[in-house]
Amino acid sequence: MLERFADLRVCRQRWAGHRRPGSTHVVEVAGVPIGAGVPVVIAGPCAVESLDQTLTIARAVKAAGASLLRGGSHKPRTSPYDFQGLGTEALEILKEVRRLTGLGFVTEAMDPRLVEQVAGCADMLQIGSRSMHNVPLLKEAGQAGLPVLLKRGWSATVHEWLCAAEYIAQAGNDKVVLCERGIRTSCSGDYARNVLDLNVLAPLRTITPLPVLVDPSHAAGTAELVPPLARAALAAGADGLLVEVTASEKMRAHAQCDPLQGILPDALGTIVAYAAGAESAGSRGFATRRS
Repeated sequence: MLERFADLRVCRQRWAGHRRPGSTHVVEVAGVPIGAGVPVVIAGPCAVESLDQTLTIARAVKAAGASLLRGGSHKPRTSPYDFQGLGTEALEILKEVRRLTGLGFVTEAMDPRLVEQVAGCADMLQIGSRSMHNVPLLKEAGQAGLPVLLKRGWSATVHEWLCAAEYIAQAGNDKVVLCERGIRTSCSGDYARNVLDLNVLAPLRTITPLPVLVDPSHAAGTAELVPPLARAALAAGADGLLVEVTASEKMRAHAQCDPLQGILPDALGTIVAYAAGAESAGSRGFATRRS
């Protein structure tokens, strides 16, 4: 059973000295272990927009070597006039894409009333940055029993982030994976969408056994910044990556959600190859390239 980790002072004492192979709490998603020592790459479109779009990207993602598919069915957008996702139709598309490709998928549940529906289709529930403080949603996700990918709120402290994870654990679900996706600072927007806080990885290793993914796409906001941020995250010891991908420049031009940050399949292949050559992240130590 997952140890409780809301009180950071207790956690530091409990997990001090656990920086050794096997100390990470492994979470399995559709047969893929996260936190087992090999960095996992989850990739796919920002939003599911059609069967053809999602299937094309999923096949490219699989060919590039990614282990799981990501794709938004319900999209909480800043503007109410932006594309909000296809909802139930997107879930059916993701199920069909899983059948055709064999890729398990993670998608977001943004409302407690949607959790049961999403959990009935997905292999992993995502709690987005905007929803990290939604306590009823966290409790409902915990009761669903599926693995949960918990993104950090863009202004959340480590304590707030881990307390959000604790709500899920208290509901009886210890299959929690944290995801750093960038935080907002005074310089956000000048050169990137958010600032990727890789400083947080080392402290997390000392206070929680939960595996930690990094989403360089939402931090970057532009595709050209994603590969270097991905390499930096792996070098800092992330247990894996969550990356947005588009299949072509033509598809990018027609995308309805965050078109600028989706990388092309060739770039994803380079990232996957780098991840495969990274030193075991399961040691919770700083990963480096193998010689």
